[in-house]
Amino acid sequence: MSPLPSSNESPHSQPINNHQQLIDFLLRGARPKAEWGVGLETEKLVVDRYTGEAVSYERIRELLAKLDGIGGWQGIYEQENLVGLQGKRSSVTLEPGGQLELSGKFCCDIACSWRDLNRYRQHIVTMGHDLGLVFLGLGVHPLTPLEKISWLPKPRYEIMGPYMLKTGDMGQRMMKQTAGTQVNLDFSDEVDCVRKLRVAQWLSPVCYALFANSAILEDQPSGCLSLRGEIWSRTDPDRCGLIEQLLKPTAGLNDFVEYALDVPLYFIQRQQQYINMTQNRFTFRQFLENGWKSEQATLEDWNLHLSTLFPEVRLRPHIETRTADSLPPRYTAAVAAFYKGLLYTEQGLSGVESLFSSLSGEDFHLIYQSSWRTGLKTRMKAGTLQEVATELVRIATLSLQEQFRNGDSGADESCFLRELDEIVTTGETLAERVLARWQGGRQEKLALLFEHCGYAEN
Repeated sequence: MSPLPSSNESPHSQPINNHQQLIDFLLRGARPKAEWGVGLETEKLVVDRYTGEAVSYERIRELLAKLDGIGGWQGIYEQENLVGLQGKRSSVTLEPGGQLELSGKFCCDIACSWRDLNRYRQHIVTMGHDLGLVFLGLGVHPLTPLEKISWLPKPRYEIMGPYMLKTGDMGQRMMKQTAGTQVNLDFSDEVDCVRKLRVAQWLSPVCYALFANSAILEDQPSGCLSLRGEIWSRTDPDRCGLIEQLLKPTAGLNDFVEYALDVPLYFIQRQQQYINMTQNRFTFRQFLENGWKSEQATLEDWNLHLSTLFPEVRLRPHIETRTADSLPPRYTAAVAAFYKGLLYTEQGLSGVESLFSSLSGEDFHLIYQSSWRTGLKTRMKAGTLQEVATELVRIATLSLQEQFRNGDSGADESCFLRELDEIVTTGETLAERVLARWQGGRQEKLALLFEHCGYAEN
């Protein structure tokens, strides 16, 4: 039996004694269905109102300083740098290139998440307007070259940035130029969790196509509708993309653990300092089995390591879907509604399984890799992803209505899917709408971007 930790020591700071602890740590988020909720995380690009260029950290810090103390927000500092805001149940953080992210509170329903997002939008837009800032719901910076985007002064990015140059040709683009929409969802037990992880992976090509919103790079068409998808695919094969083991019908949470154990460490943290672990390919498995110098792996190390894995869907401790691009504000709740409709009822889960389970691994990967390039026109079986997306939106709508009838939700959340009607009916993505109008001078293009995806006051 392990000794009890001292009163000022977290149980998670104790060395890991057995493999089961890793699985149990993942299962700590399991909750009964009556307590299931939804969380929405939205990243936004911050640009200068007059040039459309990415702004410096100093200008974003000024925005955070003005918000500090308003609406319950309190500043978060790293090495005396203001790098975020903490609310009672939500937080505002900055990504490596200054992208602004709201991690909304975990809500009982999507309407609650939407209200939370709108309160936050009002705060940042009002303050940002006075500072000459505009916030864009777009998947990739459309105008500013990579080298002209400054790094956020966070110690972890000083380690991650150089390492990205070793693992792919677009890792630093991912860090500094991309923005996405994440949805956090619940599960009841291991079987339910693994099933949802598998279904969410099958949904990834549909979501790249349906929510494609990043076709422009450095003022030119990129050749992709979701360039963000292409960038992630060329970032780091160890920690990005699909978790192949979880696509198997026999998969369990041990397969997620085995995957995570073999991903190389970025860093560990001791005395609130990051220790660079990227000099050699040193995996968490090696750390767990052999230690490092005098240090032994703890559950705090495991949790930090899990935060550095970037697959299409991950577990920490909620199920977090990561595929959708950053979107115009009115579409963000539709992402949550799409996933909640398909993952929270048997009707939704079996509907996805019926469409994808018969595909061979090779066929699925071809669809997946084509989805961010050709969007809803991507071929699947005898049809296209447009037809698949149409059917899935229909199933999600019925599922959300069922959840309301059964008392699992306080309102009929299917209304949030109506924003997708035009996309699935026409097959024209948000990215293609921008491409069709991408012409003229800088001011004409800025007007298009602000109209298309700018965050405005309510």
